[in-house]
Amino acid sequence: MSQATRRFMRLIVFFDLPTKTKAEKRAYTLFRRFLLNDGYDMLQWSVYGRVVNGIDAEAKHLKRLSANLPPAGSVRSLTVTEKQFAGVKMLVGKPKFQEKKLNTDQLLLF
Repeated sequence: MSQATRRFMRLIVFFDLPTKTKAEKRAYTLFRRFLLNDGYDMLQWSVYGRVVNGIDAEAKHLKRLSANLPPAGSVRSLTVTEKQFAGVKMLVGKPKFQEKKLNTDQLLLF
């Protein structure tokens, strides 16, 4: 694997899913559970993110995400580098425990 493809990035997923009927609520719950079980952390309501190690890992997780999409609603993804993600400014509130800044050397990948 070349140095260019081993760059740590964040895959961020934004979604807006309907929850009026029982079937829609179930689809929302299943999608949210998939995200949590796949290593995503909740950044805000309906915004989840995870660390990926390079372009190959990004493609793998996008494929898994596509395979688990709910039947209705809107789901979007955005990939940013760790440096770009570190530039996010908290305007109101406090960072969550999992949002504490870590050096790339301190990252653990499972």
